[in-house]
Amino acid sequence: MSHESDLERKIILLALEEDEVLNDVTTNSLSEYDSDISALVIAKGHGVISGTDTFIRVFSEVDKSVVIEVLKGDGSIVKKGDHVITLSGRKTSILKGERTALNFLQRLSGIASLTSDFTSLMKGSGIKLLDTRKTTPGMRYLEKKAVVDGGGTNHRMNLKDMAMIKDNHIKMAGSISKAVELVRENSINVKIEVEVTDINELEEALSNKVDIIMLDNFNNDLLEKAVKLKIPEVKYEISGNVTLDNIQDKLCKGIDFISSGALTHSFRSLDLSLEISQ
Repeated sequence: MSHESDLERKIILLALEEDEVLNDVTTNSLSEYDSDISALVIAKGHGVISGTDTFIRVFSEVDKSVVIEVLKGDGSIVKKGDHVITLSGRKTSILKGERTALNFLQRLSGIASLTSDFTSLMKGSGIKLLDTRKTTPGMRYLEKKAVVDGGGTNHRMNLKDMAMIKDNHIKMAGSISKAVELVRENSINVKIEVEVTDINELEEALSNKVDIIMLDNFNNDLLEKAVKLKIPEVKYEISGNVTLDNIQDKLCKGIDFISSGALTHSFRSLDLSLEISQ
């Protein structure tokens, strides 16, 4: 089992335990009426689907005999009334796993949907949309996959993946140059990104030829100056208060990435319902 798959199973088991699935007093009280049924997951609005694998795994933990068919896979665009998933199995099993499975599917589809809204505004720019580490604790792998399903690109998954020297690291080391030097000494072959807040910091970061420079909350005038200073070895990332309302103003030539924490902290869950069809 891969590390990501193991993490996913842990969060699923935690969610099922949280919901006391085995001790469902309502469904257990009606067990004498248990029988085989079919059910549908239906979209109640427009969006992009993500999390179908997690949905399936929830039910495999509840009852491996539940048969699931995905009609709209991850990355699929849905509209109100579309059938997303079909299920067949015991009533008790489907009722017990319903809420946990939908919680994952709705939230991950919400992230994919918001990401798709952002990327649709960036078409033709050649700039990639990045996520951040501003994710729900324990849910990062799933939420970052949802970003990809929505057309975005993952930034670093965790603190090990890449060095990102931010303002507090710069204060800690005394300067950008010293921080970069120490990272290169202690973490060979790791990519380095530096966050800068003005042109002086940008020039210092450029002189160190780091991999990526994050232009934090640069206004249009500063962005214009930054692009003029750019060198081929270094990529630029725009960050800071990036929203659907202002992202098109940030699509400047010379920018490689735009990152937004909103993708994983300000999404709205996609409205989906599970309905018994027979």
